Amino acid sequence: MWKTIADIGLDALLDSLKVFPFLFLMYVLIEFLEHGTNITRNRNVLRGRLAPLLGAATGIIPQCGFSVMAAKLYDKKIIRTGTLLAVFLATSDEALIILLSEGSKAFAVMPVIAVKFAVAVGLGYLVNGLNRRETLSELKEGESVHGAPCGHDHEEDGKLERYLVHPLLHSLQIFAYILIVNLAFGFIMHYAEGAVTAFLRQGLWYQPLIAGLIGLIPNCASSVLVTQSYVLGALSFGGMMAGLCANAGLGFVVLFKNVGAWKRNLLLAFLLYAVSVGVGYAVLGVMQLFGI
Repeated sequence: MWKTIADIGLDALLDSLKVFPFLFLMYVLIEFLEHGTNITRNRNVLRGRLAPLLGAATGIIPQCGFSVMAAKLYDKKIIRTGTLLAVFLATSDEALIILLSEGSKAFAVMPVIAVKFAVAVGLGYLVNGLNRRETLSELKEGESVHGAPCGHDHEEDGKLERYLVHPLLHSLQIFAYILIVNLAFGFIMHYAEGAVTAFLRQGLWYQPLIAGLIGLIPNCASSVLVTQSYVLGALSFGGMMAGLCANAGLGFVVLFKNVGAWKRNLLLAFLLYAVSVGVGYAVLGVMQLFGI
């Protein structure tokens, strides 16, 4: 028994360690991108006619600060509802980084981006079009709504902390999540492989419902769980898409801080979940149709 536990633990650790160097490199690149381009600071791109398109394009970039900033802008009525939903739907948190780090599943990155971007832009323009009377406010002179990625303020950090320490700590955090998922999956497959196989075969059409609920959890652990489950073969591509479309990073944390707007926030969460589940089922249907 102990030998079995040790073997499962060792396999999970080795599989997780293979991903760690790629995680670290990706987070270093993201730090250079954020601080080199200030892409998360330009709030004006979310005001015009191209707002849903540009919001979705920016949300695709694997960083969690932009959904926070978009939520703050929306709460202050600086951007429209459709634009916010476009950002939320496009956001994938850690998903793209994990897929890119897993050589065997890296091919899924482009379909994920294509589906999320198309749905985000489409829903964004649809909601904004249906809600043309939505009133907007102007941001006061000197007022800032920028949300630092993941809630941490790195502006006063030196280059060593910004480009080495923070990427390393973030990589270790995601590595820990991946290790936990790998361990759990290893034990499940060892002791209940038949049940898991049966669920994947018979419960395929329940996956978008479950994955969508997991994706709504405002924590990077939820996107890790959904993506790593797909990598390990425990979740279909359609199920993963439902979970990733529903995952808006920390955006809902910001929105639900406004207790007075709880009805609006619940409606937004329900709409995001419904659309995400719909995307999951649509993907599953297309895959079944073409025998993929």
